[in-house]
Amino acid sequence: MLVALIAHDKPGALDIRKANREAHLAYIKATGVVAQAGPMLDDAGEMCGSVVILDVADMASAHDWVNGDPYGKAGLFSEITLREWKRVIG
Repeated sequence: MLVALIAHDKPGALDIRKANREAHLAYIKATGVVAQAGPMLDDAGEMCGSVVILDVADMASAHDWVNGDPYGKAGLFSEITLREWKRVIG
């Protein structure tokens, strides 16, 4: 199943994001369940959140992935939403 993860960074947390970016990208590579991903950008073009499309067996697996993500462990996010997603284009 595809799951859209939408996460908003805490205000002023860009340094947390940058400090954990390499570990986050390594986690994406190691887990092998990320179909698409990228940062959301604020009006100044700075990273301020994440959109990740997970290809997982079930919603519990999506929650497990989120719980293991170095960004989450570092306390980067103020809000995380997980929703089943249906690909229509692409």
